[in-house]
Amino acid sequence: CLIQRTFDMAAAGKASREGNSVAATASPTKRKAVAVASSSSSPKSKAKSKGSTVAVKKKTTTTTTTTTTQVVAKGVSKFFASGKGTSLKPNIPDSWKADWPIIKKLRETRDAPVDTVGCERLADPKACKADWEWQCLVSAMMSSQTKDQANAEAMATLHHHGNTAANIARTPVDKLAKLISKVGFHNTKARYLKEAAKLCLEKHNSRVPDTLEGLLEIPGVGPKMAHLVLHAAFDKQAGLCVDTHVHRIANALGWVKTPSAEGTRVALEAWLPKREWPHINIVLVGLGQQQQQSAALLVNRSLRLRNRAAALQLLARIGLKLSPGRFPNLDEAAKRDSNIQKLLK
Repeated sequence: CLIQRTFDMAAAGKASREGNSVAATASPTKRKAVAVASSSSSPKSKAKSKGSTVAVKKKTTTTTTTTTTQVVAKGVSKFFASGKGTSLKPNIPDSWKADWPIIKKLRETRDAPVDTVGCERLADPKACKADWEWQCLVSAMMSSQTKDQANAEAMATLHHHGNTAANIARTPVDKLAKLISKVGFHNTKARYLKEAAKLCLEKHNSRVPDTLEGLLEIPGVGPKMAHLVLHAAFDKQAGLCVDTHVHRIANALGWVKTPSAEGTRVALEAWLPKREWPHINIVLVGLGQQQQQSAALLVNRSLRLRNRAAALQLLARIGLKLSPGRFPNLDEAAKRDSNIQKLLK
């Protein structure tokens, strides 16, 4: 009997040591499960432990769903603007990394129409702050589907008439239409201007609203125009202003693939570095204007760059035709550079 008890005690000790070894080497999840199981063997305790495990899984699932919903519901631009998306690394296209330095070189001298008569430059610098903000709004509203030069003429006429919210609100719509007849869709814009003046006077204490939501309440003002006014009048960069030039060039260069200017805005805001937000509109608008109005200037500037073949190729990608005989300096350069010769069509 004494010998049997000795063997029994030895076996029990070995089993205990083996159990401790397994528990020590087990994963944290398994150790937690063992602890829960060993704490109580009653059905009530098991039910409580099972409930705790389900609650943890449900909480994890809810967190993932909420994050996804925020991105879809609020839009990419609002999600990143809120700071919640800062941990996500934006996927910046390689084409943008290669093209943007060249474009900035081509636009280093700011001599496009947008640089001198762009809508934010047409407000009277001598006006008081409230009137100056109003004039930024008026200029932006009239700039839609209108050349900057024509908008500048219409703004000069309005300044002579008295370009304040109070005075525009008192002016009959037909007279306003005649004053701004230089701009496209002047009859519709005259009605919008009068409604905008009344809204600012009655709802915003004679001031232009300085929020995206407030600006979007103004008749005739969409996201593009609202972001333009925020930046021009209030120095707020809540989003990008994307017009036809920005939309066309961004798609032509392969930075985005979108069917509309608003789609381009959302796509660019998802990855464009914030440091470039204040510049991309005026840089690309100026590039588009010079492509249409002074193509030879862009070609000659490209020829002066170190990577001139890449610059000329970029111009071709956005639709500038590099035809033999069209640009004399380009023809001369092609005789000495086979890479440039290949671009002539």
